[in-house]
Amino acid sequence: MNAVTSNSRPQRRFFAYSNWDVIPVLMVLAHAAFVAWLFFGFHRTPWVVWVPCALLYSISISWAINSTSHNFIHNPFFKWEPLNRFFSFLFSLSIGFSQEFYKHVHLRHHVGNMDRIGPNGTTIDPLSIYRHGKDGKPESPWTYTFFSYFRDDIGECYTRVKAKWPHLARWIKAEIATVVVIYLVCLIYDWRAFLILVPFYYLGHSLSSLNGYYEHYKGNPDQPIAWGVSTYNKVYNWTWLYNGFHAEHHYRPKVHWTKMVELRDAIRDEQRAKGVHVMPYCHGLGFLDRQPPAYTRLSQTSAAPQTSRAA
Repeated sequence: MNAVTSNSRPQRRFFAYSNWDVIPVLMVLAHAAFVAWLFFGFHRTPWVVWVPCALLYSISISWAINSTSHNFIHNPFFKWEPLNRFFSFLFSLSIGFSQEFYKHVHLRHHVGNMDRIGPNGTTIDPLSIYRHGKDGKPESPWTYTFFSYFRDDIGECYTRVKAKWPHLARWIKAEIATVVVIYLVCLIYDWRAFLILVPFYYLGHSLSSLNGYYEHYKGNPDQPIAWGVSTYNKVYNWTWLYNGFHAEHHYRPKVHWTKMVELRDAIRDEQRAKGVHVMPYCHGLGFLDRQPPAYTRLSQTSAAPQTSRAA
């Protein structure tokens, strides 16, 4: 079996998959400290410093959801389950929703893989860009970006999880309750700081939806190797834990972030043959990409000689 896709891994005492996971662990702790500083330092920080930091907080929510939190879903950091559960609560508090809930929504996303609307009138993937589109096309990036936060069906997800894994459903409830209680305490402690952070919090989740939109817009939902859209911008991948290798990730979701380059190199020829779309921008700036989807360009190129012979 190819080493990239193998589930076997060497024995470790602390980290479950790779000692390199010390990097996302430190990122998670730094992010939680930054969110705490932003709130508790509100009255001591000049506006000229605080406002740019609040905008950075918005970006950091999208960053956390799509980098550290995302990798934690597929490859939990630690061998010791109580430590993984602690980090799940830490994610919940710093991002503002249950990490366990996000895990099950995201895994459902990998079941559907941005599928089109089926015979039942909806998609398998709750995050599909086609779910609220018209005429079989993706919906507008504007509505997807700013409405997605309000579309999460916590009840549906909870019921589905409870039917299969009752103990995990209890963790969803526990994390949601913890976030609500801690956030209410923060509201009582300093309502001014709390309320002024709310729009930045919403903007952060909207930016995450924007990121998710262009991770799949111009992908081919009918071709597994081309389900996602990739970008190999080095700065983006270094800071977002190789989230840019998104076509590769959807093709092999369990591959660790440290192995994404190796995976891409192993399947590069097949990707080109199947029309995997690659853009030069980070996903959050995907609207700057003016190239048509790679798989449509591929089909046009294949049809050109036939058209020429017919003429």
